[in-house]
This record gives sequence, C-alpha cells and structure tokens, in this order.
Amino acid sequence: MLGLLATQNTGFLGPIAKLLGVIMNAIFNLMDSLFGIQNIGLSIILFTIVVYTCMLPLTYKQQKFSKMSAKMNPEIKAVQKKYAGKQDQASMMAMQEETKAVYAKYGVSPSGSCVQLLIQMPILFALYRVIYSVPAYISSVKDAFMPLVNKLLSIDGAVEYTTEVGATVGITAKKYDFTQANTFVDVLNKFQAAEWTNLSAKYPELSDLIVNTQAEIDQMNTFLGINIAYSPSNLLK
Repeated sequence: MLGLLATQNTGFLGPIAKLLGVIMNAIFNLMDSLFGIQNIGLSIILFTIVVYTCMLPLTYKQQKFSKMSAKMNPEIKAVQKKYAGKQDQASMMAMQEETKAVYAKYGVSPSGSCVQLLIQMPILFALYRVIYSVPAYISSVKDAFMPLVNKLLSIDGAVEYTTEVGATVGITAKKYDFTQANTFVDVLNKFQAAEWTNLSAKYPELSDLIVNTQAEIDQMNTFLGINIAYSPSNLLK
C-alpha cells in the first residue's frame, strides 16, 4: 500500500470520507483565502458544525421517535399483555395489527430509529477518518510536508530510518510502502516534539528545513495555544 493518503478511499466508508474530505479541504482553503488563517483545529470545528447541521433532519427524527416511544410504550405493552401466552397464528397476527395501529396513531415507523442510526453511523465513522488523517484530505497540509519528504527520499538510508520510526507510531512496512512519499507524510504527521528533534539530529544537513517544516505544521495544529497534534504528555513536557 502507498500509505494512509492512498488508502482512505477504500472500503464502504471511502466514498463518504472522500466527500467529507472535500468539504474539510474547502473550509480550510476558504479560511486561508478570506482571513489568511491556516488552522486545522478551527477547520475541524467548522467542519464538524457543517456535518452536524446537515445531519439535523436525521437527529430531529430520532429525537421525535424517542419522545413518541415514551408515549407509545404503555400502549404497546398493553397490547403485548393482552395477547400474553397466546401462540396461535390468529392471536399473533392480531397483536401485530394492533401494534402497527399504535405506531400509525403516533405517525412513526417501527424501523424509523434503526434506519436513522444506520445512516448516521457511517457518516460519523467517516468523519473520524477525515479528522484522523488530515493530510490525506487537506492539500495544503500535505504540501507543507512535501519539501522535506522529497529531500528525505533522496538521501540514502532515509527509507530504513523512516521505516524504523514509523513502526513506533503504528505505520509498519507490512502494510505500507516506505519508498513512497505518501507514507513519509503519514509518518511525519504522527511526529511529536521528540521525533522532530531526533530527525534533526539524524540529518543535520536538513536541520533548517526540518525546523521550518515542524514550525509550519505546529502553527497549523495550534489552536488556543494548544498543539492538537501532540499527546497530553508532550504538552505537559
């Protein structure tokens, strides 16, 4: 595989994630063009608001179903109690008809809540995928990594070093092709402060480029003074 950047469109969530990624990228670029702000945290907030706003009709129907269920349950239980212990076909059919009548009375479908959840869950999973793999969807973030990635790919031993470091952040050679730029971006995107320092020490000839890349990525990831890409332990340090 070519890395997270090349595999995000796979599986049944792929098309949904791709669509959400287009929205995320558009928001990031709009913030940049209108206000000169390149901030991943702010873009995620706006992106989440947009997605949840689009899902409001489904959320409303689900809440409506929940309220109606509270009113229907006593009547449904009364129907079930009425036919308790009756296993003949006529009684079972009568119970089903009376139960349907209760649902019809309140204007809801027995499968309504399940259908809404089935629609919402893939969207929420795809939403997480986009946020988890930002460079795969926001072109400006990927572009910020590329000058450094191209330099690293031209250096002997960089593939082996990146493969070793990648294993520590969950990106292994068994699943990803470390001769590809996308995989380098994936690994660098997982870097914490210590990994950036180690990279600079490993390749002192690229020290300036590494520092500048880290600074640019950190600026994009910093929201309200907090680098959202760093783990809590790194922030405390």
